[in-house]
Amino acid sequence: MAKALLGYVGGSDPRLLAEMRRLQQRVQDLEAELVRIQAENDALAAGASRERIMERVDAHQAEPALT
Repeated sequence: MAKALLGYVGGSDPRLLAEMRRLQQRVQDLEAELVRIQAENDALAAGASRERIMERVDAHQAEPALT
């Protein structure tokens, strides 16, 4: 009965196994790309933050350093 419900008799279909391996590899590739892009985004955000801090500091209005 169970074999009839599955639609075939025998082991796993090699095409199905190959497709599953291909999809698992694709998921791993996408996860790795996501980690890389998040790291790049973090670096860009940190750089933008530093630029905003530097824009707030006005060298013309800053007090002279004591010498």
